Amino acid sequence: MPFDAEGGAARTGLRRFLRDATGAAVAEIRALHRLPGGAVQENWRLDVDFAGGSLAGRQSLVLRTAAATTLGFGLDGAAEFEVLHAVHAAGVAAPEPLFLCGDAGIIGKPFWLMRRLAGDATPARIVSGELGGARDTLIADLARALAAIHALVPPNRDLACLGPAPQDAAAARLAQCAAWLARDGEPHPVAEWALRWLARYAPVPVAPVLCHGDFRTGNFLADAAGLAGILDWEFASWSDPHEDLGWFCLGCWRFGAYQREAGGIAPRAAVIAAYEAASRRRVEAQRLRWWEVMAALRWLVIALRQRDRCLVGGEPSLDLALTGRRPAECEFEILKLTEAE
Repeated sequence: MPFDAEGGAARTGLRRFLRDATGAAVAEIRALHRLPGGAVQENWRLDVDFAGGSLAGRQSLVLRTAAATTLGFGLDGAAEFEVLHAVHAAGVAAPEPLFLCGDAGIIGKPFWLMRRLAGDATPARIVSGELGGARDTLIADLARALAAIHALVPPNRDLACLGPAPQDAAAARLAQCAAWLARDGEPHPVAEWALRWLARYAPVPVAPVLCHGDFRTGNFLADAAGLAGILDWEFASWSDPHEDLGWFCLGCWRFGAYQREAGGIAPRAAVIAAYEAASRRRVEAQRLRWWEVMAALRWLVIALRQRDRCLVGGEPSLDLALTGRRPAECEFEILKLTEAE
């Protein structure tokens, strides 16, 4: 992206935007580089010295903007900014959103800015315990954060960007996955089996809550003290609270620590107990199983879309191309989770 080049017009425009947004006399960019991860969005670390204004002094920010190609679903930047604003205001451990810019002329596309939090999101370091701190502390922190997210319910004018809540979140998600799969054009017999199993055992609807939609190891920051912040809100929606728990427990997100079913961090029972205590909601085992099968199917179709961003859309990304191998992992999870049927 050209705006990271010294002296470029985009970088000059970004300095001007930062100055005007904060009321600073000068906004001097000291560092600007892309952060690792972020398959759907690009994240850039932005260190700025502000002379006066609302952010006077040196500030470490994150600039978030769309990648070169998109999945074709999920929230746009403006809606994600609104969601983050709402959850941060509600006390959820999440970065503070600062400024939204819809003017594509500044850096070549719209973007938004948030405060940068300390901590590490690297899955291998989190599941290995390399960051220090107790696993039960991190699980308790994650459960409290999830309970705080699920405390936000419709109607909520601060979350109007999400639209009306579905009457049946499970049926809506099933229809969405069926439509995605139909557009792929290749045979996926295990995914077809998952669609039939999910239709047969669909749970009765429950009152929807705000769900993160991608609540997993790799999408939160942790340090020796525990949870530092929940990241990546572009899949937020109104849904069944079991959806986030099922996604978190899916085997694909354990990163080599498969025996620890809760995100590669702790046993499944630990996160359920911590979540029930924090939310005062009862986790239903069969409902959770349904949403875990759904998680495997949903990740399968997302992986196919990620693959096509490279192979069809032309985005030169080895990571996206390799994601096209992940459906086999999802198929294993589907067969394992439905083997008794």
